[in-house]
Amino acid sequence: MPSSGHRLRDVEHHPLLIENDNYDSSSSSSSEADAADRVWFIHDGCGMICAVMTWLLVVYADFVVTFVMLLPSKDFWYSVINGVIFNCLAVLALSSHLRTMLTDPGAVPRGNATKEYMESLQLKPGEVIYKCPKCCCIKPERAHHCSICKRCIRKMDHHCPWVNNCVGEKNQRFFVLFTMYIALSSVHALILCGLQFISCVRGQWTECSDFSPPITVILLIFLCLEGLLFFTFTAVMFGTQIHSICNDETEIERLKSEEPTWERRLRWEGMKSVFGGPPSLLWINPFVGFRFRRLQMRPRKGGPEFSV
Repeated sequence: MPSSGHRLRDVEHHPLLIENDNYDSSSSSSSEADAADRVWFIHDGCGMICAVMTWLLVVYADFVVTFVMLLPSKDFWYSVINGVIFNCLAVLALSSHLRTMLTDPGAVPRGNATKEYMESLQLKPGEVIYKCPKCCCIKPERAHHCSICKRCIRKMDHHCPWVNNCVGEKNQRFFVLFTMYIALSSVHALILCGLQFISCVRGQWTECSDFSPPITVILLIFLCLEGLLFFTFTAVMFGTQIHSICNDETEIERLKSEEPTWERRLRWEGMKSVFGGPPSLLWINPFVGFRFRRLQMRPRKGGPEFSV
């Protein structure tokens, strides 16, 4: 929460709103007009490494399930059904990961703390608003500044390096779907690993895989460890996110024990506000609202975004 020195009461005469605020209102209006044509991407080294590792681990799991366990199987329908299920879960998980990573989490326009913008808000006398001293923006209620994204994020829950982005107002649903599909695919992989071990032990490790027994054992053990770690992490995150949504309280607000000054949307109302509309299959579809955009690198001063 900003200090009292950043409270703007008499906005017409407040020193924080004078014209030398190092902000160009014309550039702001043009950037807001281009917001619909912008792909959000954070240039953070740690986050990009974690995101690539996530994809590589999912691809590895798909390789072991497909080429080590299912294709060598003599049961045709067992291979087809489990192959379709696992690959569908993997595609949905990676799609949700991309949507979480490339969706603006709810960034507040940088540098909008100008006299003209304040006058457009038509504030009541004595009304208190807050200015972020780091990105020079008027902070909406429940917004917090992310030091990695270098922006204030509406309803910021946390910054997750595994998706290289903040989890906020506009991409929380995709993060929830990502954790759900990774947890489901991990459970499926663990079950297949257990069945594969039983099959290999009964067959004396001769015909259970196209790879040599030592290589097969190493691949299966590593997949089991990966599945256990992924399931534990994503199941906990999924439960935490659902709890936060149902209580209309972000993780930051919970950790800071912030008293709610907003009207809470509890349980189903909170779920509807995040996933959109009444319960339906669209809730679990990460492709909702997706549209292709033409990518183009543009220099962007003072921000980590990847513009299109």
